[in-house]
Amino acid sequence: MNETSDFAEVLQVASEAGHILLENGAEISRVEDIMGRISSHYGVDSGNFFVLSNGIFTTGHANKVSKSGGQASTYANVEFIPLQAIQLSKVVAVNRLSYDIAAGRTELDEAHSRLDAIKSAPPKPAWEQILGSGFGASGFCAVFGGGWMECAAALVVGLLLYAFVLGISSRYLSKIVGGVLNALVATLLCILSWRIGFGSSLANIIIGAIMPLIPGVPFVNGVRDLANSDYLAGFTRLTDAMLGFFCIAVGVSLAFVFDGSLHGGVINLTRMTVSPETASLLCQCFSAFVGTAAFALLFGVDREHYIPAGVIGAIGWVLYLILVRQAGASPVIATLASSTLVCILSRMAAIPFRSPAQVFLLCGIFPLVPGAGIFWFTYYLTDAQFDLSSQSGWMAIKVAIAIVLGIILAMELPQRLFSHHHRTH
Repeated sequence: MNETSDFAEVLQVASEAGHILLENGAEISRVEDIMGRISSHYGVDSGNFFVLSNGIFTTGHANKVSKSGGQASTYANVEFIPLQAIQLSKVVAVNRLSYDIAAGRTELDEAHSRLDAIKSAPPKPAWEQILGSGFGASGFCAVFGGGWMECAAALVVGLLLYAFVLGISSRYLSKIVGGVLNALVATLLCILSWRIGFGSSLANIIIGAIMPLIPGVPFVNGVRDLANSDYLAGFTRLTDAMLGFFCIAVGVSLAFVFDGSLHGGVINLTRMTVSPETASLLCQCFSAFVGTAAFALLFGVDREHYIPAGVIGAIGWVLYLILVRQAGASPVIATLASSTLVCILSRMAAIPFRSPAQVFLLCGIFPLVPGAGIFWFTYYLTDAQFDLSSQSGWMAIKVAIAIVLGIILAMELPQRLFSHHHRTH
């Protein structure tokens, strides 16, 4: 511990660490834990941090840390942190820095410099994010039943979609307008592809193409915040996720209405088909791996974590398929079991990779997200098939609840189980 540190500077460093964590997708409990760990190590045992989903309140007074001449012995700071795109690599970097500080390997000045470097680190290159969107859309198109041609179409749409997102939507449009327009563009591109014969199952192409737009990060973080009794932050993030789902639904619906006005009616779609080309367990496992690893790229995960994240997502999806196909389990029960396993595997992977479990959970849970249910709910609602719409919507809600329960059950397991597993191997 540095006994000559200025207590206000200590709290500034802790506050800066919390800012980076919160704006890049960390859950509330982790933000509070790391801020407390940093301040306690440098001697500010009385620091108090109140963290919301988009703001941090920091207060404290000098205790063991010496004060500069004439300086007040109290500190207060309020920071507004808007909800935005995330880079999980920065969460990992701050998490590792906090442990270096706690181990006495980092002085205060060095910690400040490292935080500045983390904050200024650039996002993934645009071309890499575009590729991630394309391969993510293609992989999940196969996961949800698309054949090779549909996967190719979803790949092209995913590439074009994220070029639009990075070039126009994220730069010039508000979050709501951008969300609606992103889904509208993706769906219109899918319809165009289908009309020119590039893919025979329109539903599968659209489901794959809109997956990069699914707000999985605020959904999972909202669930974890609620599980940690951070109710205000949890409901705020879940509201943000529901707004994202709503924007997707509106964009998809507008695309079908626009196409219907040109061609004399809404396109007639049957229930989602499963192509025998991609139905085998091996192909499904590979597709889930590709889709999950691609989403790890979109979430700004470090490259060293792509493969473990993809493996965790693939294992969770294979368990789901085995339970549904071989054991005859309902989709809800299969989702509950699979999401629990994904969360457990994420917690196990966190220790050897020195990273938060959230890095692997946010990516690995995506094969289980009810993207297909959201699409069918929207389509049937647009086509005035209200009974089928309500059935699809209710199933999507039940699957989402199963994911919530699975994550909560797995997070209730004591951490010593995973730490012990690492020490004995």
